Amino acid sequence: MPVNPFNPMVVQSDHTVLLEVDNPSYADARDALARFAELEKSPEHIHTYRLSPLSLWNAAASGLGADAIVDLLIRYSKYDVPGNIQADVRDYVSRFGRIKLRKGETGDLLLTADDALVMVEVSRQRKVRQFILEEIDPHTVRVNPAMRGHVKKALVDIGYPAEDLAGYVDGAPLPLALLPAMRRTAQPFGLRRYQQEAVDIFHAQGSARGGSGAIVLPCGAGKTVVGIGVMGQLQTNTLILTTNTVAVRQWIDELHDKTTLERDMIGEYTGDSKEIRPVTITTYQILTYRERRKKGSALEEFWNDDFDVGDQEEGPLAPAVFPHFGVFQQRDWGLIIYDEVHLLPAPVFRMTAELQARRRLGLTATLVREDGKEDHVFALIGPKKFDVPWKDLERQGWIATAHCHEIRLDMSQERRLLYALADNREQFVIAATDPAKLAVVEQIITKHPNDQVLVIGTYLEQLSQLAEQLNAPLLTGKTPVRERQKLYQQMREGTLRCLVVSKVANFAIDLPDVSVAIEVSGTFGSRQEEAQRLGRILRPKQDGRPAHFYAIVMRDTKDQLFGAKRQMFLTEQGYKYEILYRDDLAPYRPEEDHAAW
Repeated sequence: MPVNPFNPMVVQSDHTVLLEVDNPSYADARDALARFAELEKSPEHIHTYRLSPLSLWNAAASGLGADAIVDLLIRYSKYDVPGNIQADVRDYVSRFGRIKLRKGETGDLLLTADDALVMVEVSRQRKVRQFILEEIDPHTVRVNPAMRGHVKKALVDIGYPAEDLAGYVDGAPLPLALLPAMRRTAQPFGLRRYQQEAVDIFHAQGSARGGSGAIVLPCGAGKTVVGIGVMGQLQTNTLILTTNTVAVRQWIDELHDKTTLERDMIGEYTGDSKEIRPVTITTYQILTYRERRKKGSALEEFWNDDFDVGDQEEGPLAPAVFPHFGVFQQRDWGLIIYDEVHLLPAPVFRMTAELQARRRLGLTATLVREDGKEDHVFALIGPKKFDVPWKDLERQGWIATAHCHEIRLDMSQERRLLYALADNREQFVIAATDPAKLAVVEQIITKHPNDQVLVIGTYLEQLSQLAEQLNAPLLTGKTPVRERQKLYQQMREGTLRCLVVSKVANFAIDLPDVSVAIEVSGTFGSRQEEAQRLGRILRPKQDGRPAHFYAIVMRDTKDQLFGAKRQMFLTEQGYKYEILYRDDLAPYRPEEDHAAW
């Protein structure tokens, strides 16, 4: 019998939760679920969430207890919450922190458990046993302090995530303060309420319970400012890792603009410059540069490389040396900031496992990783410490109101035949690069004559055709940094209306007045990429205009299927995609211009 047939949720014994979209309580239930469940599917009417161990451990680490989670499930469920779900929630939540890492009186590293039987179970596991140096008592073992990160990863693998209370080195001191007014504009500066809350939760008043973890905020909500706030709290030498050289220089500008740090205290460690200073900013790309590469091996240059039609995997990476990893040891760092932490490449994960005595802050708009390695972020960077639903910040005016549209086009008969005869990978490329998209891009731009536009895609040949057709500049991974900065500056000044960009522009673009983004192709079903691309247009506009995100897909193809997967994270955040067909794109009429706001 239903508990409340008007509630929006059905909790099922297989750990899935079904959520009705067309229910008055949908938004409240969605925001509640986002704190402790993962979105799996998001078709039009029923969304499917899963209660996973990792989602429940993150909830526990953020302070959400098992009773609160069960109460939320009961509050929004149509039917009784199955008994096994209530029991499993309590079991998984209780597992976080049953094993603790502590520092011993002599500085050694101890693994402890209040329950001696739990310690027996854990210490007998092969993945953990290899790091144990000796048993001290039934509740305590001593582990290799150099393997602190490896121990934490092993404990996550066996289902007992450790609470790390071993503390951190202070690092070399670095006096800095946040300025009351920005240097560039003289406008007042201070942390917003949610930014200060994120800093305080991460810092935890300097206790061992703080100092490591991920802060999740939407693009445009000021993640960099949160990082600066944490630096202000810790007052220590800081190493910042980010996605590309443009992002490095944006960090430098922000630090100089908003803190008492002078430029000679901030170092750029990139292909152009190798400065090690009290605050040093580098890129994942240079850290994963390999001194030797086996001929024919794949390159790990995700952020500054692009796909062209016909790109193929080239086989496994050859063993190599990472000569720039020495930057981790160049100074006595007290804090390491991982910008866009969801993109951490495997070699940096491995290095991070050795850096557990340093405080670690991950910044991201989404912890979604397409390789499924979210547990690596949890174990080696730290649990999710702070998260705000995107729609909450939109309602408060901190990010722009965004309208999402998916435009579905039909293939020509000739193209359809080509698609039908192709293999799976070729089918996706054929659909994603269909020339029918080019005319629709022009049609959308015509509908927004007073807006600045980003046209975003993945395949270089397609983007080159668009840039030529639109008479717009093309920015790709091959564009020199100086030229990129020039183009971005022209967009900020309003002298450039349209820019065609590849996936290299998914991250670290500060273009506050761009209000329209048109996605012509994506990286298969990458949810984090879709979130980042929408994020390019989420900075609030001075005149209050809304942002518009258009995704163009070919109907009844893999392009449409992958497009639906890309939308899943944004759907969880409360965005709805209006489905349009080509005939739905009415021509521009001046009297309707800006009517939306």
